[in-house]
Amino acid sequence: MNSLFSVISPIMVGPSSSHTAGAVRLGLMARNIYKNDFSKVKFVLYNSFATTGFGHGTDKGLLAGVLGYTVDDSGIKNIFDIVKDVDYSYEYAEDISRHPNSVDIIIDNKMTISGDSVGAGEIRINSINGFSVSLNGNYDTLLLMYKDKPGMISKVSDIIQKQRINIASLHCDRSAKGGTASMYLALDVPVGEDVVEKVKAISDVSFVTNIRKLK
Repeated sequence: MNSLFSVISPIMVGPSSSHTAGAVRLGLMARNIYKNDFSKVKFVLYNSFATTGFGHGTDKGLLAGVLGYTVDDSGIKNIFDIVKDVDYSYEYAEDISRHPNSVDIIIDNKMTISGDSVGAGEIRINSINGFSVSLNGNYDTLLLMYKDKPGMISKVSDIIQKQRINIASLHCDRSAKGGTASMYLALDVPVGEDVVEKVKAISDVSFVTNIRKLK
């Protein structure tokens, strides 16, 4: 029988890597997106995550991930005994519109990050605070939220290009014309915090985060 540790190891031994390694990576991506220290996190697990995840360590993996543990860390199996300064909770739901292995990660009641574990330890982040994204952790990514207005794409891309960094892909979403919008740029190499500060300085930008790719 495989231990929890062997299931969530980089080798991903066993039939439930989506419930364990994938859970850790979802938590890590949420941490990379939110960036800030936090004191409270709630996980809403859907469908198979909700019904069978407990036995596969999904609850431990998600919590360990948001705390910065990687899939090969032996501390994951004892994470509930280790955590002292974070208030964490779990809810369970069924929703046929969601992926079988789906979760909402709600941090400090400020940010909701929704994602799926799609198999073999691979993940996909689908939305951040209701804005559509498609992030799999394979690229360093610059994410921002701002007031929708003309010229924002060119301003941000110009800052990136001046660093001689290639943009692999770019995606925008908005709540309504002139409302709140989001943009994320997948990059071939990471940008420095100086670039983040330049993007923050653009008028009507309300949020910027530099998301490191998963190891």
